[in-house]
Amino acid sequence: MGLPKTAPMRFLLLLTSTWLVIFLLTRSLLLITHLDEVSGNLLPVFGVGLLYDLGFLAYAALPLGLYLLLCPPALWRRRGHRWFLQGVLTVSLFAMLFTSVAEWLFWDEFGVRFNFIAVDYLVYSDEVLNNLLESYPIGKLLGLLAILAIVLSLALRKLFNAALDSPLPAMRGRLLNALGLLVVAGLSLQLISQDSPRTQGGNAYNNELASNGPYQFFAAFRNNELDYSQLYKSLPADVVARQLRAELSEPNARFIGSDPLDIRRAIDNPGTLRKPNIVLVTIESFSAKYMGSNGDERNLTPNLDALRKQSLYFNNFYATGTRTDRGLEAITLAIPPTPGRSIVKRIGRESGFASLGQQLSAIGYDSVFVYGGRGYFDNMNAFFSGNGYRVVDQSSVAEADISFKNAWGMADEDLYRQTLKLADADYAKRQPFLLQLMTTSNHRPYTYPDGRIDIKSGNGRDGAVKYTDHAIGQFLEAARQKPWFDNTIFIFVADHTAGSAGKEDLPISNYQIPLFIYAPKLIEARESAQLASQIDLAPTLLGLLNLSYESTFFGRNLLQDNPLPPRVVVGNYQHLGLFDGTNLAILSPRQGLRRHDQALGESQESRSNSDDPLIQRAITYYQAASYDFKQHLLNWKLHKNAAAL
Repeated sequence: MGLPKTAPMRFLLLLTSTWLVIFLLTRSLLLITHLDEVSGNLLPVFGVGLLYDLGFLAYAALPLGLYLLLCPPALWRRRGHRWFLQGVLTVSLFAMLFTSVAEWLFWDEFGVRFNFIAVDYLVYSDEVLNNLLESYPIGKLLGLLAILAIVLSLALRKLFNAALDSPLPAMRGRLLNALGLLVVAGLSLQLISQDSPRTQGGNAYNNELASNGPYQFFAAFRNNELDYSQLYKSLPADVVARQLRAELSEPNARFIGSDPLDIRRAIDNPGTLRKPNIVLVTIESFSAKYMGSNGDERNLTPNLDALRKQSLYFNNFYATGTRTDRGLEAITLAIPPTPGRSIVKRIGRESGFASLGQQLSAIGYDSVFVYGGRGYFDNMNAFFSGNGYRVVDQSSVAEADISFKNAWGMADEDLYRQTLKLADADYAKRQPFLLQLMTTSNHRPYTYPDGRIDIKSGNGRDGAVKYTDHAIGQFLEAARQKPWFDNTIFIFVADHTAGSAGKEDLPISNYQIPLFIYAPKLIEARESAQLASQIDLAPTLLGLLNLSYESTFFGRNLLQDNPLPPRVVVGNYQHLGLFDGTNLAILSPRQGLRRHDQALGESQESRSNSDDPLIQRAITYYQAASYDFKQHLLNWKLHKNAAAL
């Protein structure tokens, strides 16, 4: 066939070829940084990767290709138009180099190519831009990329001139070429799956490397919600209903919904209702592995290590997801991570649920969500205000009361000072309170007030972890001086871990987080090795209060005498998992069913089917959760016992 002989197509080939080379170099560099994690034959990584690179180029080059082919000859031959096309080449080189660097930084943070998180970062651009400015020398980096783009553009000058000096095709030829571009883009849309290769199983790093970052970004942008019934394996309703009852039939629970998949239950907790104050602290990005009591030798968590001995501590506790909104969803609504976006961010469907705050507000609590940042991020304000809470965030706090802030919000110590003020105010009114906090300090750019710890601010996550621990110790010391302390339950739990990437799609060990329940006058200190999930926190807490209520929680009370079959649920937007303490079932789009045996060890992956009991349990949780959400079966209804109080 040979190279295109016409000017428009030769210029387009020059442009797309440079993009293709940059894609190849990006994939190669990402591979080099993870040689220890990738496995098997690497030819598919580059072969499938080339396919996705070409798929992206088929879309991205289409507008420019149509312009080049339909450009009038008189305009094409002008000197100014030649300079314009030189500028297009330079700007495109800068854009692709910038994208390559952005992919590198994203990979360094999350261990994946662009996905839903990248889309969220575009939506919440203020926080992200400020975070980047505080974390990296952005000005110098952009300047360097601009210089590199200009140098590369000049180096390609000979090829550029040869392309533009080629003859222009006749109108018929240009129209045929334009039609050809449209056909190629259409075939790419039909033949290349926007989910694959991420949904194929096997080594997750291999799959990510075979992806194309920009392609995956736009795929995630299009599919920020995934329909379970269309994409995932389902079971007959009667099978799911039987399994639901096996999973959730606690001795004091009675199913009351008319729909077989409705999990609404009347929970009759024995004993006299108690109304202690509750401070529930969700710690940003805190992995259990950071704790000295779990073997870390850097002495980053002396306060939490001491608190562990004074608390009801769960040492086999897992987050449901990899993002803050997933942690808040699980803790507040006790629901598994349905595919796509979390409920927190499903604008228009984020409110009206039977949340933890709603349950406590119904019996007289002041339920408050207290956030160190600006609550419009991740749609948090709308979610919490629509589900039984009032919201106090950074915008509610006077500047004089903020000693330090960065891109994500005020320092943890400032958040805790505001919490003490809120608690004092409710105590003065003799009103019990639920203060549900979300911290921000343990997040890039890892900055905090000077002089608090022996690690300089901005020097990485170690310092942020140690400052987080310092602020917690300072907060508890101040709280112990308060008259409401003895009648208060303090809960410390992470929203997710610091890093969830691994060789598997759902590396279960990377989801482990700590859970402390601390109330020295109310709860006996002990340690529990029971397998537990964030979705179990709310029903456990309400059990501690002896509260009878109507539950739409998929979690269980961890303090029941006869525990139900062990499980935790974990997910990452597309892949949905259920871990039973030994083995892990994974559900993927396009009806994918897999299991990882010995998931905390060698993790042997195998294909499975819906007859597998572990797979059935996983399908039950996610099919029911998605169905109940879609059918509005998780909505808040005031329980008759609460109405009588």
